[in-house]
Amino acid sequence: MLKGKKIVLGVTGGIAAYKAAELVRELVRSGAEVFVVMTRGAQEFITPLTLQTLSGNKVATELFSLLEESEIGHISLADRADILVIAPATANIIGKIAGGIADDMLSTVVMATQAPVLLAPAMNVHMWENSITQENIQKLRARGYYFIDPEAGELACGYEGKGRLAELPAIVEEVQTLLSPKDYSGETLLVTAGPTEEPIDPVRFLSNRSSGKMGFAVSRAARRRGAQVTLVSGPTALTPSPHVRFIPVRTAAQMREAVLENLQAASILVMAAAVSDFRPLGIREEKIKKSKANLNLPLEINPDILYEAGQQKGTRLLIGFAAETHDLLQNAQQKLAEKNLDLIVANDVSLPGAGFAVDTNIVKLIDRRGNIEELPLMGKEEVADLILDRVVKLRAQ
Repeated sequence: MLKGKKIVLGVTGGIAAYKAAELVRELVRSGAEVFVVMTRGAQEFITPLTLQTLSGNKVATELFSLLEESEIGHISLADRADILVIAPATANIIGKIAGGIADDMLSTVVMATQAPVLLAPAMNVHMWENSITQENIQKLRARGYYFIDPEAGELACGYEGKGRLAELPAIVEEVQTLLSPKDYSGETLLVTAGPTEEPIDPVRFLSNRSSGKMGFAVSRAARRRGAQVTLVSGPTALTPSPHVRFIPVRTAAQMREAVLENLQAASILVMAAAVSDFRPLGIREEKIKKSKANLNLPLEINPDILYEAGQQKGTRLLIGFAAETHDLLQNAQQKLAEKNLDLIVANDVSLPGAGFAVDTNIVKLIDRRGNIEELPLMGKEEVADLILDRVVKLRAQ
């Protein structure tokens, strides 16, 4: 998601500095090129060699180093950055930036860069709550600096409270958000995800193998690109973005109710959920005992949520999914027409890497004009962005 992006990572002197190693790994895994700048305090907690090894680039530590300053190092770093991230950001570095102080390598890079600056504070709870710290943060926010607040919990100093460095996936997500185009500003997306569960008795249910990963990926990508997002999801093990309105449901009937309640406010519906086609005809109030089991389980058809949405389409765009095991194109094109869709995302779940509960997918994008775009095996996060790219083109048409 960050392929080709150049990220300057500032590391300051707090115990959370050790987490910078894993943050560098996560950013590099996401395709970014990372350049680390360390303060003297940071070097008391973690060595430059560690971060140099993980980033693959020389770590900048000294403002007046002949080697680094041969190309005016702080200016070079400031100019190459697509974004400058400071994690952890101590009360000291926040105060320096707010006061316009540039007396070391990191603070001079901050002063010189034209790139967005994201600070992830980490400190003792009383330092975080100190009125001077909060005034400095508000001052910087007002001047266009970005913050991802610390979390509450047990701190290294022994105190309980707010001050722990934000979780690394949340920091990476915020970096992706700041670097994403905001071509979905003004759009309201309603996204469904996951399976549904149709109860048989108090302990058993009918369901499917959907993990919800594709729908969750679409919700994150749309939020990064500026959309207001409501995510309706069946039972999954996934954690929704804190910036997405989340509605958990269990059954197809509950998902239908949530979708129809939120449909009128949505400009785009992305129906990525694998809704159960059938449900038991009546739910047993007690567990069915094996010795008394009737091997016949009567079923009835669940309501077709996407078809209902298609009948109320108006000017909104409708995107559906077709998970098939045979006749992929024929079945997907038929569903596209029957459900009054603008775009359908079709995948053969029998192919390796394209089924349920994996992080990758192989899909075909088919629009109502008959255009077909075949995508190779790629991560679901990438697929989500390509789906949204296609929707932008449809909106323009």
